[in-house]
Amino acid sequence: MDDSRINPEDLPPFVDVAWLTAPRQNLVIADVRWYLDGASGRNAYDGGHLPGAVFVDLDAWLSGDSGPRGLNPLPGPEVFAHGMSSLGIGDGSTVVAYDDAGGVIAARLVWMLRSLGHRAALLDGGISAWMGPLETTPVEPSPVAFTPSPWPGARLATLEDITSGAAGIVVDARNNDRFDGSLQLPTDPQAGHIPGAVNVPCRGNLDSDRCLRPVEDVRRAFAKVGIEDATDVISYCGSGVTACHNLLALEYAGLGQGRLYAGGWSEYGADLRRRAELG
Repeated sequence: MDDSRINPEDLPPFVDVAWLTAPRQNLVIADVRWYLDGASGRNAYDGGHLPGAVFVDLDAWLSGDSGPRGLNPLPGPEVFAHGMSSLGIGDGSTVVAYDDAGGVIAARLVWMLRSLGHRAALLDGGISAWMGPLETTPVEPSPVAFTPSPWPGARLATLEDITSGAAGIVVDARNNDRFDGSLQLPTDPQAGHIPGAVNVPCRGNLDSDRCLRPVEDVRRAFAKVGIEDATDVISYCGSGVTACHNLLALEYAGLGQGRLYAGGWSEYGADLRRRAELG
């Protein structure tokens, strides 16, 4: 097994600034700022990013085309591999990703890489944890080899898994107001949530500084909805982005690996004949 293929326990899903600044080989820092309201992540990157960080365009490299599979389905393996290669992320790279939202966006890249066996982690606290100066000069990496691999079926759930009633514990990572239907964003096809789902808002994994809460608090939040083992957990959100943060938090809490329903509410709720649950 080469350096790029790991067991999850070989690299924790979250690292701190001290870990990031220690001498590392083949380290790539990835800025994955992206905004649901359409604001430009690239503009945020150009305004100041961690030294040496590359900008990862979520729409280009971490998402397929919007359509029947939802707003942000997983891209094809060849597209993802091309994107990673163009960013200087190769088969032997270790990636630390960050954003300005405590990692709930950058978690998408980290989950994708880890699901394929690559070394990747979130920077705990994101850009606000970095106390040194920021850079404004874009990083233009040289392409490297990144081998395309199919998305692992064992780490994914499908719409059929959800609608068949055979799913385990389905966890909605959105904020409570979107879960209960009191808030419907323009990106939500209808208000509410998947019937039978429980709500663990991914932003609840963070404290007021957007750093991870103590592991006991994270475990307690999942235990409140009956989760003490991630084996039968399916995580979803609006479109499979922030749901990845809950999956990484489950690993952080020592509860194991769940599955991602990448289509999320944008796929399930798009068919108004499917029942939505409120409250």
